Amino acid sequence: MSPFHNIVILTGAGVSAESGVSTFRDQDGVWAKYDLNDVATPEAFQRNPKRVHDFYNQRRANLSSVHPNKAHKAIARLETEHSGNVVLVTQNVDNLHERAGSTNMLHMHGELMKVRCDACGQALEWGIDLATDIACPLCENMGFLRPHIVWFGEMPFYMDQIYRHLAEADLFLSIGTSGTVYPAAGFVAEARAAGAHTVELNLEPSEGESYFAEKIYGAAGTIVPTYVETLLKA
Repeated sequence: MSPFHNIVILTGAGVSAESGVSTFRDQDGVWAKYDLNDVATPEAFQRNPKRVHDFYNQRRANLSSVHPNKAHKAIARLETEHSGNVVLVTQNVDNLHERAGSTNMLHMHGELMKVRCDACGQALEWGIDLATDIACPLCENMGFLRPHIVWFGEMPFYMDQIYRHLAEADLFLSIGTSGTVYPAAGFVAEARAAGAHTVELNLEPSEGESYFAEKIYGAAGTIVPTYVETLLKA
């Protein structure tokens, strides 16, 4: 039986990179072609909502051409087969974890396949293009729908829940994240302070590498399934 009952997993862009989803550091990726200040801030949306909608409409459409990889599937397997509790906290806005089978997860930076109405405050599933002349299906107000994304300068979602899970964690896994974006970069310190065993699974050492008790480096599609297999056999 595994010595770890409560497992908290943090995933970042490195998990989805092998599926073809661009990361901030890709030289030819989507973020190399756009200024974040033009498409990923509340001020950008106020200045030019059409440009912001066009950007996220394209990203939403691109999701149909990418698929979950072995790392996504291994994380879903751990959730299904582990005898204790597994909570997945992801910084990713794609839906690849869900498509791989994960269900107990918190999208701290929002979800690309949802929109939110600033009039009624409700979020809803959304798979088509979004524009300023579309009314909210719930409250029927026009022009208040926006991507359900946490933009720069906004507070991430589910923070109270995340910190509660970290305080109860026996094992904290950080997978595919650079450790440069807060508050997620500080989760390892929270988990370690609560007594959790901390493990980094990443392509290369992150900014917070020194906080981890165990470190395994390599492609996520290789090292994550191997680690999950070992964990389930423990």
